[in-house]
This record gives sequence, C-alpha cells and structure tokens, in this order.
Amino acid sequence: MNDRAAPTLTGARCIVIKIGSALLVDSNRAALREEWLASVCADIAAIRQTGTQVVVVSSGAIALARHSLGLITPKLRLEEKQAAASVGQIRLAQAWSSALSAHALTAGQLLLTPGDTENRRRHLNARATLTTLLDLGCIPVINENDAIATTEMRFGDNDRLAARVAQMIGADQLVLLSDIDGLYTADPRKNPTAEHLPLIESLSDDIMAMGGAPPPGYSSGGMHTKLLAAQIATRSGTDMAITSGLTLHPLRALMQGGRCSWFLAQTDTGSARKRWITAHVHTHGTITIDHGAARALVNGSSLLPAGITAITGQFERGDLVSIQTQDKTEIARGLIEYGTEDTRKIIGHHSADIATILGYAGRDVLIHRDDLVLVTP
Repeated sequence: MNDRAAPTLTGARCIVIKIGSALLVDSNRAALREEWLASVCADIAAIRQTGTQVVVVSSGAIALARHSLGLITPKLRLEEKQAAASVGQIRLAQAWSSALSAHALTAGQLLLTPGDTENRRRHLNARATLTTLLDLGCIPVINENDAIATTEMRFGDNDRLAARVAQMIGADQLVLLSDIDGLYTADPRKNPTAEHLPLIESLSDDIMAMGGAPPPGYSSGGMHTKLLAAQIATRSGTDMAITSGLTLHPLRALMQGGRCSWFLAQTDTGSARKRWITAHVHTHGTITIDHGAARALVNGSSLLPAGITAITGQFERGDLVSIQTQDKTEIARGLIEYGTEDTRKIIGHHSADIATILGYAGRDVLIHRDDLVLVTP
C-alpha cells in the first residue's frame, strides 16, 4: 500500500489543466462561457504567482463553430468536423489569449496529433517548444489538431492528450476539470449509493472497471478515458486529479480543499525513454508469446523470437507493438527490431538462426529490454 497523503496544487513545479467543451461552451447558445473562462484565468494567474508553471489543454473549437457554420445535426461527417475545427480553433485561441492577457499573461498555441507525441523526434521537438514557452513565462494552450487528424490516427479525447502532454514535460500534476467531482464506485447519477473515492493509490482492474465502457461518438470522453489518462499520467510520475469545473474558480476551489479524486503517481517510473513508450496511445501490432517468454519479460529479460507464437498487424522496425499472453492479456509494450514480414520468418526460432533465415545480421532480440515496458497494474 502507498501511505502518501493526497497531493495539493501548492508547491508544484508544473501543472497541466485540461478543460472540456461542455465547461467552456454553453451548448444552448453555442457561445463561450466568458465569465467562467475569466474565473479560470484568474485562478491560473494566482497559481503562476506562486512560481508554478501552467499548461492548458482546451477543447471547444468544434463546439464554438458548428452553429455559425450551420452544422447543427447531432452527428457530423469527418470533413465537417475538420472544417468546424479550423474555424473554431481561431475563436478558441483568441478567447484564451484575451482572457489571459487581462492578467498580463501571454498565451501560446500548440495543435498536436498522436504522431507528434509518439514519433520520438517529433515528441522531442514538441517538448522543446513547450519547455521554451514555459521558460519565457507563457501559458501554452494545447488542443488536438482536429482540422487534419483522421479518424484512425487521433486521440479522440483531450483527457489522454493532456496526460501525454504531462508526460512529455514531466509535469508534477494533471488536473482534469469535469462535470463530476471525481471517481465513484458507480455512476452517482444512476446509483445513489455510489461512493466517492478521494484517493486512488493504484489503477487495479477493479478501479478501471468503474469507468465503464466508452460512450459512442466523435469524442469518446467520459470516465473511461479519464482512467486511461490516469494510467498514462501515473506511470509517468504525474499525480492526477479529477474535480468539478461546473462552478466559477474551480482551481481555487481545488486549492482550498475542494472535493476531488487524486490518483497517485508511481514512484518507480523508469527512464524518460520508457515513460515515453508507456504513454503511447496507439500500437501498430500485437505479439503473442508463450508462458516461458512471459516469465522472462517479468524477470527483466528481452523478448526473443523463440517465445513468439503469433503476430497481428502491420509494423516496421522501431514501431510500438503490444505484447500479450496466450489468453490475450496485454503484459508489455515495446519498440520492435524487425518489420512484420521478417518477424513472421523468425517466429519460434533461436536467435542464432536469425542471420541465416533473413540473410542479414540484425539484432539477436525481437525487442530489447531497454525498449520494453511492462503494463500490468
């Protein structure tokens, strides 16, 4: 058991704050909730005065534009969402810039896709930009680049994007402002006996099950993706809070002890490279291994081709793949040393036979232990 007390925002070096469309945009008027935004920016200014750096991950671009573009049907086509995002992102950035400038704070805008966080070079470039903005005293305001993101390659929710950003910059804390004040044992809107959980020390299967299935639609959202974000954040060494953003000054309320759920960071998070691997949202394929290989991975070994029983998906050398046992339980993820076709050829063979089978001398492991992380809770 972890005997740490619940974290507080006071004294943090860097905080990432995620804000959803439902909080920022009045759905009845399709208009910005200006008073609410002003209160949040006042809270951010107060946090900045303590020396803490702040990054904002903000939804709202599509919601701000769809009515003015006549896109009022409940379900939009991909190209309609992209068009609305293109128009709405300008309004969203202007709103944040104006509200922050009232407190002499400068906003900077970044639009990210999964590739910007999961391609190592682009990840490092994005991190350098964010770090420089923070060093210059700016408030980076980040959103997914919905104007160009495809259905197949997108976060689909800003909860996980925010967790990825927190991992990228090594933030101490991630705060998800929501329409609910934390995690409950069941949906409190449906079950009046549901219990609020103020402190979650580890993300067990029972805890993950409390998130339920992801709701359908353009943004997966809901408690399910918040718990997925908690996995990314806590494995990267970041504490995460879910708290209500329905009232004015929600961050001030949290600093004053407002109701929330804190998810405690893991203390042994490995190297920066392994934290980056752990935080990936997308994998390119699945490697199924036998029991002996599974035991070897748990004991810290690399993955050898002899322990592979099957593969699925299409991947190239250096892509991230999921590793599962024969009962389809994911136990690890790693960067693979061979593409799909070469991997198929060496399945079940000893490492000494790789050069003979492939006709060239590659690495004698399929995934090196330095490029592999266990993902079990």
